[in-house]
Formats: sequence, C-alpha cells, structure tokens
Amino acid sequence: MNKKTNWPVTTLLIVGTLLILIPLYLTITIAFKTPQEMAGNLLALPKSWSFDNFTQAIEMTNFFSALGNTVFVTVFVVIFTVLTNSLVAYAIARNMHKKAYKFLFYYFVSAMFIPFPIIMLPIVKQTAAWGMDNLVGLIILYVVFNLSFNTFIYVGYIRSIPKELEEAAVIDGASTWGVFWRVIFPLLAPMNATVAIITCLGAWNDFMLPLVMLSDRDMATLPLVQYIFQSQFSTDYNLAFASYLMALAPMIIVYIFAQKWIISGVMKGSIK
Repeated sequence: MNKKTNWPVTTLLIVGTLLILIPLYLTITIAFKTPQEMAGNLLALPKSWSFDNFTQAIEMTNFFSALGNTVFVTVFVVIFTVLTNSLVAYAIARNMHKKAYKFLFYYFVSAMFIPFPIIMLPIVKQTAAWGMDNLVGLIILYVVFNLSFNTFIYVGYIRSIPKELEEAAVIDGASTWGVFWRVIFPLLAPMNATVAIITCLGAWNDFMLPLVMLSDRDMATLPLVQYIFQSQFSTDYNLAFASYLMALAPMIIVYIFAQKWIISGVMKGSIK
C-alpha cells in the first residue's frame, strides 16, 4: 500500500536540515579560506585547503591549554555525574512510598524550572568565598546542576526494574550497596550512556558558568577562550571560524556516533 507523502512535514524537515548544514558548511569552508577569498563567493570552496588559519588560531588562543582544561572538566563531570546521580535516583526510586523521598524527588525536579541567571550572582559570591572558583569547583557545580534532570529520567527507569531481582540478591547475602553495584547499575547501562553523553555535551559546550566562576585565565575552557580572545580576531573571520571548528569538532563527532543512545535512553526513561 502506497502512502502519500506528507509534504508539510517533509518541507519542514528539509528546511530544518538546511538550517543546520549550511552554517556548518560555512564554518568549515571559511576556516580553510584566506582573507582574500572572503571577498568572492562565500559559498564557494577554498581554492587551496590550507591549515595556516588553524596554526595561528592555536597560538592566539592558547588552544591546547584550554583543551586540556575542558577535557579535564568534562571527563570528571561525566564520571561523577553518572556515579552520584544514579545513586541518588536509586535511593529515591525505591522509597517513593515515603513522603520524605517523594518530596525530595519533586524538589529536585522543580530545580529544572529555575533559570540560571536568577542564582548566578549568589553562586559566584559563595564559590569565591569557599575558594571554589577553580576547575574543581566547576566540576562540583556541574554534578549538582545535573542532578535534577538526571534524577527525573533515572527514577522513571529504575522503577521499571523488578524488585524481585534485588530481593533475590539480598537472599544470596548481598548488601544494599552490593545490590546497587552488582544488580541495578549494570541494568542502568542504556540510561548511563544517555546521561554520560548529554552531560559530556553540556560540560564541553557550556560558556556561562566558566565565565562567571573562573577568575584565572589559565583555567579557561574552550568556550571561554573563544570569548576572551574574540577581540583579537573579531574582524578576521578565517581565524575565528578555524578556532570555532577546532572547539566544535570533538563534540560533533561524539554526537554523530552517540545520538541513537541519547534518543533511545530518553525514550526508555520517559516510557518506563
């Protein structure tokens, strides 16, 4: 049976795809062009694919130092977020019949609706007072800020896991800690992958929190470096786009290969 093409939806998908691909195409081509080529057709391919723009951008932005800071923050944020957030969600999911845990669950979820600018200034003041205006403090804040959304999706998934599995493990002599790590945590693999990927993308690309927290330029992450050095190549779009492309490339690759886990994990968490 032939189905008719839904042209409004198809048209919308085509337009949406072009809105994503055209800026990405321009970013790549401009990054390899010379300033002289910018005067011609903007959509044309570079006449010679030179890496000079990337070399200059690396020197001007101290790229590898910022890359190291970003990788350090992202890796530890992902690890601690998956470990701690899943533990919190497990404790809540298995005690939702208690009023205190149910209140805690809705308290965490309600944090998703609080805009960051509202709490930005108190956070900056408090972190500075506690000596947390560094990369370690940044990691701690990311883990805490991720707790609300991750608790929401973790709890829905954990509650779908039969309690009989835990009861059988307890009969075999496993402690509560052992039940979580040997039974529950392996079953959370799809959700852990989803949380890890979303957290990775968020920590890598975040600009606002490092901007208001970090006072030492040597601790700057990649998004912050782009902002700090923007004045140096504000009119040199070739260097600017080369710098942006180097910062974006790792996460674009991660998302391309991991998008199926993001979609499937969120769907499982919402349905179950």
